[in-house]
Amino acid sequence: MLVTCNPQDRETSTYKRFPKLIVEVLSNSTEAFDRGDKFNDYQTLDSLEEYVIVNTKHRRVEIFRRNEQNLWVLQTYTPIDQTFTLQSINLTASFLELYEDAELELM
Repeated sequence: MLVTCNPQDRETSTYKRFPKLIVEVLSNSTEAFDRGDKFNDYQTLDSLEEYVIVNTKHRRVEIFRRNEQNLWVLQTYTPIDQTFTLQSINLTASFLELYEDAELELM
């Protein structure tokens, strides 16, 4: 899933070039790619402010945020936190809502 606020992304429905937020839901088959090469490619997008990884083995949300120095900083949220915040779109959500109907994958 991605969120874009750039009007240029309305020009086509088949792809978006200026995402502000990208969310990946991990699976066993894609986890290494999502954390590695894919994230490396995403870091080259000047518009991207946050890259979110939703874990399917553990109730955990990892948010990589681009800071003012153009460095990516990781913040991890767990159920103990009860909520997590997507700063790029000014949204706070709860773990209960995110994982409400989810069945975690077995390791």
